[in-house]
Amino acid sequence: MIEQIKTYLLDLQADICTQLETVDGKASFIKDKWVRPDGKGSGLTRVLTDGKVFERAGVNYSIVHGDNMPAAATELRPKLAGCRFSALGVSLVIHAHNPYVPTSHANVRFFLAEKDNEDPVWWFGGGFDLTPYYGFDEDCVLWHQNAKTACAPFGDQVYARYKKWCDDYFYIKHRDEQRGIGGLFFDDVNEDFLGDFDTCFAFMRSVGDTYIKAYRPIVERRKDIEYGEREKQFQLYRRGRYVEFNLVYDRGTIFGLQTNGRSESILMSLPPQVTWSYQYQPKANTPEAKLYDHYLKPQDWVDAN
Repeated sequence: MIEQIKTYLLDLQADICTQLETVDGKASFIKDKWVRPDGKGSGLTRVLTDGKVFERAGVNYSIVHGDNMPAAATELRPKLAGCRFSALGVSLVIHAHNPYVPTSHANVRFFLAEKDNEDPVWWFGGGFDLTPYYGFDEDCVLWHQNAKTACAPFGDQVYARYKKWCDDYFYIKHRDEQRGIGGLFFDDVNEDFLGDFDTCFAFMRSVGDTYIKAYRPIVERRKDIEYGEREKQFQLYRRGRYVEFNLVYDRGTIFGLQTNGRSESILMSLPPQVTWSYQYQPKANTPEAKLYDHYLKPQDWVDAN
C-alpha cells in the first residue's frame, strides 16, 4: 500500500509544482531532500520564494515512521496508543503577493498503525481549503463546484459531509471566525468506504488531483488586479489569522511537532510577512467588511448562483 501511495504523492507534488511555476512565470521551486536524524523518515520539500505571482509556495512530501503513535493521532483513536506507525503525505500552502489572490492549502495523507498480534489499522485523510482576503462569489462557486465534482463518484452525500467537516475544522474558536470559505476536510477514510482500499485510495487521488484544477484558474483571474497599500496591509493583517490557526489548532502542524518532525518543513506553511493590529475593525460598507459579513460564513456556494 505504502509504495503505491508514495509513487502517487511524488507525482502529485511534481505536477502541482510544474503548474505553479507556469503560472508564476519567474521563479522555480528549489528541491530540498532530507532524512530524519534517527533514520525514521525522509522527505522532499519544494519551495518557491519571491516569484512574480507567489511570495511563497511550499509543496512538501514526507514519510515518517515511529514506535509510538503520537497524541495528535490517538486523541480520536485511543485504541492506537502504543502502536507503531507510518505516515506519509503531501501538504502545501500557497501565499501570493497580490491580496486579491487567495491563500490556499491542501493536504492528502495516509496512516498505517500496527501492533503485535493485531490486524493493521489504516486510513486516509486530507482535503483543501481557500482563504481569500478579498472575496469574489464566482471564485467561491468555482472552488466548491470542483470540490463537489471530486466527491461525486463516491456517493451523493460525500461532498456535503466533508464540506461541513471543513467548515467546522477551519474555525478559529478564540476569534469566533472562519479561516476562509472552506472546501473539503476528511479523516478516517476507511470505514466510510467499508474498508475498500482501492476506493479509499481513488477518493484521495480525486481530491489531490482536483486541488490545482480549482486553484489555478482563480490565481490567473486575480493575479494582475491592481492593488495599493490599503489592500496589502489588510492581507498582512488577515494572514495573522492563518498563523494563529496553524499554530494553535492544525492537526498536521501538531502531529509534525509531536513526532520531532523537521521544523523547517512543518512551519513552511507560515507566510513570509504578517502583521497584527490591536482591535482592528473594518469600516462599514467596504470590501474589507464584506469579507467578514459575507464570505467568512459557511454557506452553500455550489448553488449560490
